[in-house]
Amino acid sequence: MDGFEFISGQIKNHFMKSLEVRGQLQREAKRNKTTLLKTKIPKLWVLTPTASPRLLRGFGAQQGVDWVSGVYLMAEYLQTAIVVIHQLPPIPETLWLRILGRGSVQNQAIDELVALAPSHPNRQATLELLYTLKQNLVTTQNSQPQEDDRALVMRLAPLYQQDRELARQEGRAEGVQEGRAEGVHEERRLVIENLLRVRFGSIDTELSAIVEPLMALSPEEFTPLLLQRSREELIALFGHQS
Repeated sequence: MDGFEFISGQIKNHFMKSLEVRGQLQREAKRNKTTLLKTKIPKLWVLTPTASPRLLRGFGAQQGVDWVSGVYLMAEYLQTAIVVIHQLPPIPETLWLRILGRGSVQNQAIDELVALAPSHPNRQATLELLYTLKQNLVTTQNSQPQEDDRALVMRLAPLYQQDRELARQEGRAEGVQEGRAEGVHEERRLVIENLLRVRFGSIDTELSAIVEPLMALSPEEFTPLLLQRSREELIALFGHQS
C-alpha cells in the first residue's frame, strides 16, 4: 500500500466512524420524536501530515474561505474538514498542530517551542498538551508505537522535565504556590483561545464567553472538544455556564 492509499484509507475510516455517530444521533432524535438540527451534528476534523492535490480533489476538499492555508473543507452536508499540517502557516496559533506533523515541519515547530523563553505562557501549556497526547498514543496503541512517535516523546521528555523542575524551583524560591497556579491558569486560557482562533478565525463575544468554562476542564478533555465540536455545539454546551 503506497502513501496515497494509506492516507485515503485513513480518511475514509474516520469518515465512516463519523457517519456512525451521525446515525446514532439521528436514531436517538427519532426515538425522542425530535428534529436533529444541523448544528448538533459534530464536524469531523481529519489531521494529516501531508495530502496530495489528487487526494484532496478525490474527496472534493477545497481550501476554506477565511481559513488559514492548509484547512480544506468538504461538501457542506458532509460536515468534514481536512487539515494538511505541512501546509499550515508557521504562526504561533498553529504551533501545537504543526508539532503533530512529520519531518522538517515537526522539527521546525519543536525548534520554535524550544526557542521560547522558559517563562513564555505558551511553552509549558504546549509541552503538557503534546507530551500527554504522545504518551497516551504510545501506551494505548495495540501495535508497537512508530519510531517517530517514540523519538518525539524522547525529545519532548527532557523539555517537559526541565519546565517541571523550573516550576518547582520558582515555587520554592518565591514561596507562592498561588502565583504558580495563576500562571498555569493563564497558560490554559491561551491554549484554549489559540485553538478557538485556529478553528473559527477569531474570538467574538459568544466564543469569549465559553473560554472560562472550558478552563475548568483538563487539557485531555477540552482539546478533543475544541477540535471536533462545532461553534454552535460549544456555545450550547458551555455558553450557559459563563
